Amino acid sequence: MHEAEAAVRSAIADIDEPRLRRPLAELGVVQGVAVDGATAVVALADPLPRSESWDELARRVDAAVGALAGIDRVDVDIREMTDEEKARAANVLKGAPPPDPLAVVDASAQRTARPRTNPFTDARTRVLAIASGKGGVGKSSVTTNLSIALAERGRDVAVVDADVWGFSLPRMFGVAEPPGLIDDVLVPPETHGVRVISMGFFTAEDQAVMWRGPMLHKALEQFLTDVHWGEPEYLVVDLPPGTGDISLSIAQFLPRAEVIVVTTPQPAAQKVAQRAAAMAEKVELDVIGIIENMSWFRGDDGKQYELFGAGGGAELAVKVGVPLLGQVPLVPALREGGDEGDPIVIARPDDEASQAFRAIAEIVDRDIKPRRRAHPELKIS
Repeated sequence: MHEAEAAVRSAIADIDEPRLRRPLAELGVVQGVAVDGATAVVALADPLPRSESWDELARRVDAAVGALAGIDRVDVDIREMTDEEKARAANVLKGAPPPDPLAVVDASAQRTARPRTNPFTDARTRVLAIASGKGGVGKSSVTTNLSIALAERGRDVAVVDADVWGFSLPRMFGVAEPPGLIDDVLVPPETHGVRVISMGFFTAEDQAVMWRGPMLHKALEQFLTDVHWGEPEYLVVDLPPGTGDISLSIAQFLPRAEVIVVTTPQPAAQKVAQRAAAMAEKVELDVIGIIENMSWFRGDDGKQYELFGAGGGAELAVKVGVPLLGQVPLVPALREGGDEGDPIVIARPDDEASQAFRAIAEIVDRDIKPRRRAHPELKIS
């Protein structure tokens, strides 16, 4: 290989594909390199269809190659991979060794060559399960804004919308594109620094999901095993309200999950939320804190009006024996942001509610250390 071409390949080998966050050399993206005088030509094949990520990939390659001595111009040509090339890349994403670019690949054989595994059974990722005893307490709003607040702290964050019946996170995050597909591997869309997967990407908003336990269990399993998550520092799971099948499945699939219970101030909501905490205890998941939502409304006069009473979150925290992580005020912009796909921590970063979410994220990220325990003996039938 020509020395200049080898230098170009070396310069781009460790560049990450923007959405997959894996080096180009591992995925077989680099198809060819040519150097003619001061001009370098780089041919790439991306596993995902054309999107803004292609522009970002071209910028990264241009910057890396343009920094080489003697290179004044960089031409980057990108196409979409063939089915056979995607099969190789998918296998790498599932844990196989990087492909031999000269090997002949049988796509169907590649598809079954590697078993699907749950990437969240070890200690690399903290799993936060956001739970509530009942609906209507703003659990999904908390999930959305807390996840973004963690990402703003520089954390790598992914979110699973496990509320299969009442999915709402695609709308709340304002996700504009569906998941990508590489052979049989799903690639979650990313927005505001958070990767998101939800039943809402596969079902119309007005379509009812009428599933019982086994199908719900399988759906959650696929969200964890068929999706390329990479190695996020946080996986935030938006649980359905109550103590049903999905909550049981979480205990099996994510035995290190840390549960955060969302409640509102009134005693009725607090007592129902206590059941969610009791459920976590029974399946040996750690409850690490309580978030009280809709704690007060601040009027134009600057006063706090406790429309739903007061003290429910603090009382629940005492009963469960965990800290009250924070209180989030009732703010119209919080609801509006959820409806319009413009989360309040992004749309109004200085708002009282945004500051509350950032304070909670800081406590979780800085002050609460997870217990390192797992329960392989736990079986859910």
